[in-house]
Amino acid sequence: MPFNLHFVKTVLMGTMLIAALPLSAAGYQVTTITDALEQPWSIAELPNNNGFLITEKAGRLLHVDDNGNTTTISGTPDVFFKSQGGLLDVVLDPEFASNQRLYLSYAGGNADTNRTTVVRAKLSAELLSDSEIILEVQPNKKKAAHFGGKLAFLPDGTLLLSVGEGFEYREQAQSLNSELGKLLRINRDGSAPADNPFPKIAPRVYSYGHRNPQGLVVDPAEGTIWMAEHGPKGGDELNRIVPGTNYGWPAITYGVDYSGAIISPYTEAEGMAQPVMYWVPSIATSGLAIYRGTAFPDWSGSLFTGALVDQKLYRLAPEGNGFVQSEPFPEVTGRVRDVRVLSDGSIAVLTDEGTFFHITAPPLDQTAAVE
Repeated sequence: MPFNLHFVKTVLMGTMLIAALPLSAAGYQVTTITDALEQPWSIAELPNNNGFLITEKAGRLLHVDDNGNTTTISGTPDVFFKSQGGLLDVVLDPEFASNQRLYLSYAGGNADTNRTTVVRAKLSAELLSDSEIILEVQPNKKKAAHFGGKLAFLPDGTLLLSVGEGFEYREQAQSLNSELGKLLRINRDGSAPADNPFPKIAPRVYSYGHRNPQGLVVDPAEGTIWMAEHGPKGGDELNRIVPGTNYGWPAITYGVDYSGAIISPYTEAEGMAQPVMYWVPSIATSGLAIYRGTAFPDWSGSLFTGALVDQKLYRLAPEGNGFVQSEPFPEVTGRVRDVRVLSDGSIAVLTDEGTFFHITAPPLDQTAAVE
């Protein structure tokens, strides 16, 4: 059983004492770019200091400048906006500077027939044009739960999409006849790469056995894929993705059902990967970024994840074969939905409450270590 890096657990006379692991961090400054967003879900940095693109679940795509001024971009797809459904992630094409393409994930359909969907389009001024749906997850499902929806590009230019198992369809996470509960990999036109692990039976599937992954990042230095996913009541996971691997849900889990019922009596099984890190109780991990910037050199290799339940932003510092968790930014409060490391090494954070925080390094003469 892997060590639970979220907590140090000590059993003393039948009582479990739980203490968070401390970790020091470098000096920083937190500013609020805007607090007037409406259920933001994702942020993408535009090149050449041209501001940011931010998705809002209701279906709006916004351009936000450094001063918090917002402009609505027209031409976004119709989305199924209910509960966990809506407009989700936005990422720029690796060749955005020359082709102006971007990719959006969203919940398409309606309450009776819906699916995680990906569209690509061109951005010009305040308009999306040449929109084309390149992926619709199969099969369709009912209700507005567990869409996943995180996007990330691999170094070879292929695109990853995390897909939830639809909550009521959790057994499909173990079936290669379904794309629910999977990490998918496609070419930029939506076709399936020939070197995916299951080209004949599941051509778009890259890994499986996932619950509801809402954190996904590719390490630009090492190419490692990290994915964070919601557990049920306990059992949130951080996984290092290896193509073709089964990550176990719901056959193995460190969580229980919301009623307290046992989902599985097993936390490990042959042929199923263990998480690098897991959380009991759940923090509701959302958003995931890896630090490879220069503004905070001591943080290189650290992961940052939001915690919807804890309403915090956590740093996961590499240590040995795992990570040690700390809370370096007490000023960042709210249901942290997304986190991104920007090109200058600063950090952008979005909360469900509508705040866009910006974390920067202070001037050199003001930098001081804090505990």
